Amino acid sequence: MRAIVQDTYGSPDVLHLEEIDKPLVKDDEVLVRVRAASANPADWHFLRGLPYIMRPQSGLHRPKNRVLGRDIAGQIDAVGKDVTHFRPGDEVFANVERGGFAEYTCVSEGFLVPKPANLTFEQAAAVPLAALTALQGLRDAGELQRGQKVLIIGASGGVGTFAVQIAKHFGAAVTAVCSTRNMELVRSLGADHVIDYTQEDFVQSGQMDDLIFQLAGTCSPSDLRRALTAKGTLVLSSGESTGRWIGPVGRIVKAVVLSPFVSQTLRTFLAKPNRDDLQSLTELIEAGKVTPVIDRTYPLNDAPEAIRYLEEGHARGKVVITV
Repeated sequence: MRAIVQDTYGSPDVLHLEEIDKPLVKDDEVLVRVRAASANPADWHFLRGLPYIMRPQSGLHRPKNRVLGRDIAGQIDAVGKDVTHFRPGDEVFANVERGGFAEYTCVSEGFLVPKPANLTFEQAAAVPLAALTALQGLRDAGELQRGQKVLIIGASGGVGTFAVQIAKHFGAAVTAVCSTRNMELVRSLGADHVIDYTQEDFVQSGQMDDLIFQLAGTCSPSDLRRALTAKGTLVLSSGESTGRWIGPVGRIVKAVVLSPFVSQTLRTFLAKPNRDDLQSLTELIEAGKVTPVIDRTYPLNDAPEAIRYLEEGHARGKVVITV
């Protein structure tokens, strides 16, 4: 089968298209014929092996996993003997550990969900990791309640476009932070108020929010606290950093250290694969309450360019790879 592989850490130039063996299906797995995958910031972090603090997990000197790609949508080609809920031909999507940038990948039955009926494979591939991050970050880490005010930093990105829609579904008043060119996009997704960070310092705007969901930017927890209510919550899920050793982990450490000494709640957060949550998202999508936003699509052989574009940090919604 064809796959995009890497044998060393580096820029997207180290990725190349190669014929590799089709994976063997374990008893509790299914073999999925991938029709589309989406790129996530995690992909270019694993591609470059940065920050270095992640190397014990990803491989000290070279990648443990040659094939990137954590979001897939496709059709089941074969099933293991213990699989009970799926059969060949079923259309599915999933958040996987690795292996999405290939014609076939094996997925545990516990991670799979039937593809939303109203989405194409490309749209479905845009959903899993980004939408799970938005849902779990707002609902679980942020404990968002109806009527609360939420500030979403990085509202026009892959996670942010889902976060705006999901927060509105939860009944929150949403303020979206993005650049000038993306203001109309986030308004169209339901944001009640939009702040152009190139023109206005949202920390100094005077608005106090019950929840801040940081998905982009370089603001420190101490700065963001100034825009929180006295009992508000800050959830740090991402954000830019030039540090090669620990990257945004320094900001996360500051939040953890500061949290016990302030009245506000400062939390860090990473999404976890969860079939029930993915099924809940499917129901929202099929009801028309959440819609994936796709910026660009690339064919499999142009996956390096997809990663390169995503890494520039200007994507509006998701970047998808067709297989």
